[in-house]
Amino acid sequence: MVNWLLITDMSVATQLGGTVRQQAIPSTMRAAVYRGVNDVRLETVPVPQIGPGEILIRVHTCGICGTDLKKIATGSHSTPRIFGHETAGVVAAIGDHVADYRVGDRVMVFHHIPCGDCYYCRHQVFAQCPTYKKVGATAGYEASGGGFAEYVRVMDWIVRKGVIRLPDDVSFEQASFIEPVNTCMKGIQTLGLNQGETVLVMGQGPIGIILGTLAARRGARVITSDLLPQRHTIGKAFGLHENIDASTSDTVQTVKELTEGRGADAVILAVAGNSLIRPAMDATRPGGRVLLFAQTQHGEAVIDPAAVCVDEKSLLGSYSASVDLQEESARLVLSREVDLERLISHRFPLAGSIEALHLAAHPNPDSMKVVIQPGSEWKDQ
Repeated sequence: MVNWLLITDMSVATQLGGTVRQQAIPSTMRAAVYRGVNDVRLETVPVPQIGPGEILIRVHTCGICGTDLKKIATGSHSTPRIFGHETAGVVAAIGDHVADYRVGDRVMVFHHIPCGDCYYCRHQVFAQCPTYKKVGATAGYEASGGGFAEYVRVMDWIVRKGVIRLPDDVSFEQASFIEPVNTCMKGIQTLGLNQGETVLVMGQGPIGIILGTLAARRGARVITSDLLPQRHTIGKAFGLHENIDASTSDTVQTVKELTEGRGADAVILAVAGNSLIRPAMDATRPGGRVLLFAQTQHGEAVIDPAAVCVDEKSLLGSYSASVDLQEESARLVLSREVDLERLISHRFPLAGSIEALHLAAHPNPDSMKVVIQPGSEWKDQ
């Protein structure tokens, strides 16, 4: 039996024509709880309580990110936790002193926002800011995003700078891409792509396709490579027509053949795995750049030091989102200039979240972006 908490404080009610519509919130909810290495369980947990300056989001859609999967597979984080940070939904409650949002607002939420004042923020290296490293959204337990649950508590510093209001004509699915698009924009900015340059994007999962699309929008010639031909078919729908089937062709040799023997001006490695760093560098022309985008786990990697010194190749990294690109990423996604919903291949209700995580961690040839949708079970929307 579900117990319901009736919100009667005017700060979490909606004033309509002189009457007050109260928001009923259950005291418990379902969530996909991380309990250990490759151990995630669907459990009933308390709905998180909010404090002054905070809001509570009823989750509609949350995309599954590769970083979530790595944390689950490696046991890099303490337990228990509730992951999920590509979150879009509806404001269910607001705390005292929240003036910019109302119950019923459609929003997406960033889970990291920097302080804006520290050494790293002054140097615009926001992901290294101590405040940025603190996660500001939780469904309970240690804050870890919380989007794989029915409700998420959004903390005050995120409410101030990290919540985006959504137009009524933009779906929650489309909006859930704002955070990953921001991370890709940051990577393209770090790479410093110029119009007319040739860029190789290694990996054509959802992130690789977004990176390739953004590179093309900058005026670059984009070549893509992937082991799965089906992904190239999807990439072509986004205008990425110059493809290398890495299952049958030597990517490094093919790129050189396509660039008069030089190699690409820039290579983006959008596939996890340190073993591909050396081929990425080999595919880059002397004086070119390599961007490591998916290498989020520390570990040994083999590189050719002479490629950096003698061949003057630059090895770059980009991690997480940039607050400086927040408005631009939201504008691109919400304008629907790029129809990102087409990247979603599988949608699971929260009840199917364990299956969703397994599919995302072990993709088949036809799977792309996998999302968990607690909102698919809403009966009152």
